[in-house]
Amino acid sequence: MQVTETSAAGLKREYRVVVPATDLEARVKERLDDLKDRVQLRGFRPGKVPAAHLKRLYGKSAMAEAIEAAVREANSKIVSDRGFKLATQPKVVLPSEEGAVAGVIEGKSDLAYTVEIEIMPPITLADFKTIKLTRLTAEVTDAEIDQALQTIAEQNRPFVAKAEAAEKGDRVTISFEGTIDGTPFDGGTGEDASLLVGSGQFIPGFEDHVVGLKAGESTTFNVKFPEDYRATAVAGKDATFAVTVKAVEAPGAFKIDDDFAKTLGLESLAKLRDAVRERIAREHSGRSRQKLKRALFDQLDERHKFEPPPSMVEQEFNNVWAQTEQELKQHGRTFADEGTTEEEARADYRSIAERRVRLGLVIAEIGERNNIKVTEEQLKAALMEQVRQFPGQERQIWEYYQKNPDALAALRAPLFEDKVVDFLIELAEVEEKPVSRDELFKEDEE
Repeated sequence: MQVTETSAAGLKREYRVVVPATDLEARVKERLDDLKDRVQLRGFRPGKVPAAHLKRLYGKSAMAEAIEAAVREANSKIVSDRGFKLATQPKVVLPSEEGAVAGVIEGKSDLAYTVEIEIMPPITLADFKTIKLTRLTAEVTDAEIDQALQTIAEQNRPFVAKAEAAEKGDRVTISFEGTIDGTPFDGGTGEDASLLVGSGQFIPGFEDHVVGLKAGESTTFNVKFPEDYRATAVAGKDATFAVTVKAVEAPGAFKIDDDFAKTLGLESLAKLRDAVRERIAREHSGRSRQKLKRALFDQLDERHKFEPPPSMVEQEFNNVWAQTEQELKQHGRTFADEGTTEEEARADYRSIAERRVRLGLVIAEIGERNNIKVTEEQLKAALMEQVRQFPGQERQIWEYYQKNPDALAALRAPLFEDKVVDFLIELAEVEEKPVSRDELFKEDEE
């Protein structure tokens, strides 16, 4: 086998590979010898089929197998001999001349082809002990707990039937039928639907027409679906709704005390406050880690400047761009509405794609060099958590992940990333900074 480098630009390499016809013929002979002892043909005893007859029957398929194996082995040798790490699978380009491939299959010509590969860049890791981070922390205040309890109480407050007309804040039970140009549409009909008047559950304008109606009264009115409505079939269209109010209920009084706590399954108000405090503390902790992780990634990005593989960047960009276009279309917006142009947006999202790929490679390199791995137990626990999110479909979800390696890899990736992040935080110099809840949850300006 002869290998000649024909091109080297950045992370891309191209090689011309020549596999002698004699090597391919030897592979074919070995394959046919193997078949001779196993194949059963009418008129021949096992193992006594003449080689020439076997070649007439199986020669072409054996040669195709030989070519495939030779290409696979040659490409693998190119990579291993040079110590490359591949960014993508090698791209094999066979000769385009008429009859060239036929000559190889017939054993008359050497196999000559071109293989294009894209390799991973060399990554020099920074000294992570020099990284300085600030972990923001916020104490859970009594005011936060009081506000959370108020929200819980309002969500669970009782409603009492009333004979008067519906007002904002009342809960009504309605039946409705919507039409567009006189024709009913999907999702436009409902029976015994519960609606909190003024909550914005229904499209703009709908709830205003319910105000002033008593139980048993009906009305018909016109409203327009928003341009960015999630159901694109009706987005931006005028609709007519016929509504009947079946019941009107006014919000009842509530008191946050031990009895209220018991309606939620807790023995006392003190236990409820403790549970709320723990939930808020978890929210604070999650937000604190999110910000610390973002700051860590910013520093990793600053300390590792290299050109990521173009094909990986292109794939990531295409994913981000497709999602962006879908969101704009779904909400009926344009780049101008976002204060930018398509050209500027493409440049911004390409930068984002480059950063994501670069950080992904750095995270992978750190994990590899420090033997950081996700155990099967950790992956199984994450899979069980995913399965529990689909009650009644546990078996189907489990089988889906078992049969789809890509889905399982997507489940493993964030676990691996978190383990690398924990490893880096242990090495870095981390300063604690107490802040208010507002500052903790404030979005970064960027």
